[in-house]
Amino acid sequence: MSTTPDQTEDGGFIKTPKQIFTVTALLIVGVVAVFLAINVIAPPASSGDAYNPEAVESRIAPVARLALVPTESERVLKTGEEVYKSTCSSCHAAGVSGAPIFGNADAWQPFIATGFEEMLNVALHGKNAMPAKGGNPTLSDYEVARAVVYIANNSGASFEEPAAPEAAAE
Repeated sequence: MSTTPDQTEDGGFIKTPKQIFTVTALLIVGVVAVFLAINVIAPPASSGDAYNPEAVESRIAPVARLALVPTESERVLKTGEEVYKSTCSSCHAAGVSGAPIFGNADAWQPFIATGFEEMLNVALHGKNAMPAKGGNPTLSDYEVARAVVYIANNSGASFEEPAAPEAAAE
């Protein structure tokens, strides 16, 4: 049996030269579209900038950095004033959320009347809008105690500076 040109045995999908041209044109258009999309999304670096040391460094920089924090025994403890300035002043300088303003003896009098231990307990554990340790968990209890004495004494109290903690035995 012989086959006519209209009857192909393989049943292929391209049967005419027009179809070959159409498939080839679509393939070329597709490849060009992919290259254009790549250049729009990630345009090539201008010549010379790609090998600039700063550009190379920014491309190979690590995503995160490791910071070594000193241990408690190596750490220099902050004074009450330093703790106030770094942590407490954010609320107590302006009276945020009803916090008594630093130096205002009338506002601090009810708190000072409760005594140092109660004020320290509130500073360490928080109460109402005040978070524990003023929201700075890196502070030691001793540093918080120094800050309580500093704030209270500048607001009419006469608390004694707490004793420094004993150095850890090595």
